[in-house]
Amino acid sequence: MDVSTVKALTFDVFGTVVDWRSTIISEGVELRKAKGINVDWALFADAWRAEYEPSMNLVRRGGLPWRNIDALHRMILERLLIEFKIEGLSEAEKDDLNRVWHRLRPWPDVIGGLKRMRKRFIVAALSNGNIALLVNMAKHAGLPWDCVLSSELAKHYKPDPEVYQTAADLLGLRPDQVMMVAAHKHDLRGAQAVGFKTAFVPRPTEFGPHRTPDLTPDPSFDLVARDLKDLADKLGV
Repeated sequence: MDVSTVKALTFDVFGTVVDWRSTIISEGVELRKAKGINVDWALFADAWRAEYEPSMNLVRRGGLPWRNIDALHRMILERLLIEFKIEGLSEAEKDDLNRVWHRLRPWPDVIGGLKRMRKRFIVAALSNGNIALLVNMAKHAGLPWDCVLSSELAKHYKPDPEVYQTAADLLGLRPDQVMMVAAHKHDLRGAQAVGFKTAFVPRPTEFGPHRTPDLTPDPSFDLVARDLKDLADKLGV
């Protein structure tokens, strides 16, 4: 495709840029060592993530007043602590566990790919994660964003159109000058609906070895890449 009109690349974060599952499992193992909490941390990570979309949908449909992702993650965590029979954590320890989402590790291709694309394009997070979470994650992981954009700014969650339109407005660009990069088709389709260009970067192992996401690209997507380094190649940087 002709990318001459594209000025900015906006990136989904959870799953596309960072590997949430392995990070949560790793920190859970450390918590088991420190506190003797013997649970299946892979199952715990999957259960936490499984409630992510339903909790946002409650907000999107008016079932809950606006809450940012930190608050929604904490709401889910409280239920999971009961479900997995995890006891003995102080409020500070629960808060620290909830902030594991601030410490997620990037996929191996991410830092190099972003640095290359940043030479030519504005590169920005565009995530359902709240601003504090995304800033802390960027500092922790070394993510070289030009700016951090969040659904929190629009008080909507992706794929609501307000999120993408707000991002374009804040960047001072037309929607067709922005390309959304994501591993999730519903996110890209939401971006397309307001006029963004789209790049599909599937992450086959996002959900672990026993669940394979839908990796078949939609022919309407402008670009399909194996990872962010391959996307940089396709964008000519």
